[in-house]
Amino acid sequence: MAEKIAKLNMNGKEYDLPILESTLGPDVVKVSELAKDATFTFDPGYNSTASCESKITFIDGSNGILLHRGYPIEQLAEKCEFLEVAHLLLHGELPNKNQKNSFYNDITHHTLVHEQIPRFFSGFRRDAHPMAIMVGVVGALSAFYHTDLDFSSQKNLMLAALRLIAKMPTLAAMTYKYSLGQPFIYPINNLDYAENFLHMMFSLPTEETNVNPVLAKALDKIMILHADHEQNASTSTVRMAGSTGANPFACIAAGIGALWGPAHGGANEACLNMLETIGDEGQIDKYIKKAKDKDDPFRLMGFGHRVYKNYDPRAKIMQKTCHDVLETVGAKDDPLFKLAMKLEKIALEDEYFVDRKLYPNVDFYSGITLRALGVPRNMFTVFFAVARTAGWISQWLEMHNEPTLKLARPRQRYLGATERDVPPIDKR
Repeated sequence: MAEKIAKLNMNGKEYDLPILESTLGPDVVKVSELAKDATFTFDPGYNSTASCESKITFIDGSNGILLHRGYPIEQLAEKCEFLEVAHLLLHGELPNKNQKNSFYNDITHHTLVHEQIPRFFSGFRRDAHPMAIMVGVVGALSAFYHTDLDFSSQKNLMLAALRLIAKMPTLAAMTYKYSLGQPFIYPINNLDYAENFLHMMFSLPTEETNVNPVLAKALDKIMILHADHEQNASTSTVRMAGSTGANPFACIAAGIGALWGPAHGGANEACLNMLETIGDEGQIDKYIKKAKDKDDPFRLMGFGHRVYKNYDPRAKIMQKTCHDVLETVGAKDDPLFKLAMKLEKIALEDEYFVDRKLYPNVDFYSGITLRALGVPRNMFTVFFAVARTAGWISQWLEMHNEPTLKLARPRQRYLGATERDVPPIDKR
C-alpha cells in the first residue's frame, strides 16, 4: 500500500508529511520533520496532537466507547476483577487461571511497606491534604528500592510495577488513618485487593475485621472504571517525567500531583460540593435555571465530559453500582442522595441537557458512591490515584520499552520582548 502523504505549503516551501494509520480512531500526520526548518505546530493543550504511540487504551468519545487492549469497559467491569484488568493493562492480555493466581500472589506479597515509611507521616501536619502526603510518600519509595532501579532489566521494570500497584492502597489507607490520629492497619493476605483497601481504611486493632462484600465489590468496580483513560493530563505527566529516565516512583508521584488538580481528578469532589451548594430538592429548579443561563457562572458538575460527546460508558456501570451501595448502606433517604437522584432524573429527561448530551458522567456517580462507602471527600482523589496507578505504570512500562523513546521537549510560540540591552540601574 502506497504511503499516504499530507502536503503543506508554507513560505514558498512544500513539505510532504507522512500520514500514519491507526488501528482505531483518526490517523495522524507526522509533523516532526518541520522542526528541522525551525517550524513548529501550535496546539495549546495538545488537543490535536498525538504525543505517543500506544496499544493500551482507546477512546471514541463521539460514540461513547472505551476499550482496554481491545476489550470494552462494559465487559471488563461485568466479567473481571480489578487485578485482572491491571494484568491486562500491564501484559496486554487477560490472565489465564495460573497467571491470575501468580499475579494475585505477587501483588498480595508486596502490599507491606518498609517499617521506616510510617515515620515519614509524622513530618506532615494532621490536617495536610491527603494528596499532598501521597505525592511525598510515593516519591519516597524510590529511596527504599534504589538497588532495583536498573531498568535495563525487564525483571526490575515489572518489579517496580508490582510494588506500586500493591503498595498504593496501603499508603492511601495510612494517609487517612494519620489524619484521624488512628493506628495504621496492616494488610491481610487472605483478603482480596478491594477488601484489603477497605479493611486498612476502616478497621481498628480493637475490633474484628468484617468487610461487607457488596461494598468491596463496588470498590473493585470503581477501580476498574478508573484504571486507565488514555493520554489525559496525569498520564501524559507520567510519560513526560518517564522520558527523562526518572524512576517509576518519582513518575507516579508526578502523576499524582497532576491528578490533584480540580479540573482533572477532583471532579467527583466538585460534584458533592455542587450538591451541597444546591442544598435541597426545593432549590433544584432554581439551579437548573442558573445552569441554563450562559451568563451565570454556575455550572452543573458531573454532567457532560470533555472527551465523551455521547454518554460516558463508565457512567452506565457506575450508576448501578451507586444504587447498589446506597441500598446496602441504607442511604437512599439521605437528603443529599435524594437530591442527587432527582438531579440525575432531570438531566436524563430535560430537553436542554439531552439535546446537548450533558448526561451524568462517571464522576457524578463515583462521588456519591464513595461518600456512601464512608470515604471522606478529601480522600476521593486518593482513591482515584490508587486505581489509576495500574494505568500509569502500564503506560510508563510501554514508554520505557519503546526503541525510539525520546526526551519530551514541547515547543512554544514566543510572544515576549525581542532582544534588548540591560540598562544601568539608575535608568531602569
